[in-house]
Amino acid sequence: HLKELGIASLDVKKLKDAGLCTVESIAYAPRKDLLQIKGISEAKVDKIMEAASKLVPLGFTSASQLHAQRLEIIQITSGSSELDKILEGGIETGSITEIYGEFRSGKTQLCHTLCVTCQLPLDQGGGEGKAMYIDAEGTFRPQRLLQIAERFGLNGADVLENVAYARAYNTDHQSRLLLEAASMMVETRFALMIVDSATALYRTDFTGRGELSARQMHLAKFLRSLQKLADEFGVAVVITNQVVAQVDGSAIFAGPQIKPIGGNIMAHASTTRLALRKGRAEERICKVISSPCLAEAEARFQISPGGVSDVKD
Repeated sequence: HLKELGIASLDVKKLKDAGLCTVESIAYAPRKDLLQIKGISEAKVDKIMEAASKLVPLGFTSASQLHAQRLEIIQITSGSSELDKILEGGIETGSITEIYGEFRSGKTQLCHTLCVTCQLPLDQGGGEGKAMYIDAEGTFRPQRLLQIAERFGLNGADVLENVAYARAYNTDHQSRLLLEAASMMVETRFALMIVDSATALYRTDFTGRGELSARQMHLAKFLRSLQKLADEFGVAVVITNQVVAQVDGSAIFAGPQIKPIGGNIMAHASTTRLALRKGRAEERICKVISSPCLAEAEARFQISPGGVSDVKD
């Protein structure tokens, strides 16, 4: 489309190499970012931005139009009807959902279940798309996907084929993987993007108070890129987060409070925040902590061989 508006194909290639694979990504990019691309002059940047703004509506729209668009948003089932109920249908596409909790609270199990349910047809609560999994902790197990696929009556080999997996080794690598993710999303339809855990590598790459602001800036940029993927491709972005025990004066009486790491930057980046905690045996409790439209509510679910499911009383 840009070529039709007089942008040279060589410049289009340069934009793609810089990770700007869609017209939307160019229209949404700050001018400063475009100026940093090698071989594209200031005059060209202005021409490209003008062309992109012609193709992508960036102005105001009425709330009724927006309401009609929001009705088309797909929800991906979590595998548990109780959990879907408090999420009003499931994990929402086009936005970031953050799941935090202590170890063994079911975060990775929920991610594995979503990898399978996002491939289901729309009428079964799926997203009819592939899944992408960035694993920072080395906890991804294809074997689990096969067990979950069996429960939903899907072909195991197909399910595995539809999950693009990458292991992230450091925070810079984790950010670079998003550029690759964008070019893959242009080619085929993805319904889900998982980063498990988004913050683990930040805890090890940046240590001590001295590096805190550098860490937060890097994290903010990473989360911004995730939001761009959600906006451009309409994928459901699910990130897991680790917790830290907050030890202060009250901890002596009430036990330590746990809070998610990443501070305010993390809290503002996610559209929906869910907290998981362990119940009895295989039972887990999920609580909606913050969301623009969901009420604060809790749901019980359990982790079975077939993934996340309802508690059998």
